[in-house]
Amino acid sequence: MEFRKLGKSGLNVPALSLGTGTFGGTNEFFEKWGQTDVKEATRLIDICIDHGITFFDTANVYSIGDSEILLGKALQGKRTQSLISTKATFQMGTQPNDKGSSRYHLIKALEDSLQRLGTDYIDLYLMHGFDSETPIEETLLTLDTMVKSGKVRYIGCSNFAAWQLMKSLSVSEKLNLEKYIVYQGYYSLIGRDYEQELMPLLEDQGLGLMVWSPLGWGRLTGKIKRGLEVEAGRIKSGGDLGSPPVEEERLYQVIDHLEQISRETGKSIPQIAINWLLQNKTVSNVVIGARNEKQLLANIEAVGWQLSDEHRLLLNEVSEQTPIYPHWVGER
Repeated sequence: MEFRKLGKSGLNVPALSLGTGTFGGTNEFFEKWGQTDVKEATRLIDICIDHGITFFDTANVYSIGDSEILLGKALQGKRTQSLISTKATFQMGTQPNDKGSSRYHLIKALEDSLQRLGTDYIDLYLMHGFDSETPIEETLLTLDTMVKSGKVRYIGCSNFAAWQLMKSLSVSEKLNLEKYIVYQGYYSLIGRDYEQELMPLLEDQGLGLMVWSPLGWGRLTGKIKRGLEVEAGRIKSGGDLGSPPVEEERLYQVIDHLEQISRETGKSIPQIAINWLLQNKTVSNVVIGARNEKQLLANIEAVGWQLSDEHRLLLNEVSEQTPIYPHWVGER
């Protein structure tokens, strides 16, 4: 397994991590991701570790805590071999303070996650989204205290707009607090918005990117092709809830080129799509998902080789998005 630095920190992480959103499946929003039980989760974790994937990503909101519980059980006896990232911010209960990035909520959220995971520290603690109702200083001071306490090793954020991330970094620098070292965001061949605002920011500030949904909510698994009815799965069952729309012809053009490259390289469509992401210099890690052993083993094969310059250029061109303002100014 290839290892990379997480941003400009000293932490080495495998190029791939396992996302555990499919663990549990008891949450109304996330249940369509899958219902992996403890036995299956343990098997997937063991396969990952055997292949050098020692990084596991979860969140308190995944199945309202069940994902963390299952991950903790699956990692029993293996904690020292592994890295865990989890997240907080989103709604976890019915009370007014059961969400957000306030000191009150984050302290409780961290303690709850530690208990569910059966560990006394989190390797990477991420803000799952930006809380506009809490002062940034309050959030960052709380995270800084968590790092100093030893309960959190590194901090990061997810789903922030570029200005929200830059403001957070500026406040951390001004107050001499721990900084976010990584951004976890959506990026795929059919979702390249990241490149326009966030990618230049991460490159400039030295943050790494952890990619989530590298296969575009299941649209790049190889199950969707021209003229074929969508098979049973997350897209068919509605598991793409909340995903950004993709124009049908654009999707098929990307898939057509992926099929062509697949024939020429002998690699699968998902493997090519993930490998394309790994060639982006800001990408520290790609979070892969798997409902079963076969899917996991196939996704692991996305590393250990590189797309040719010709194939990368082909995919870059077919998946290119029109720049948003003001990025198109001066291009013509």
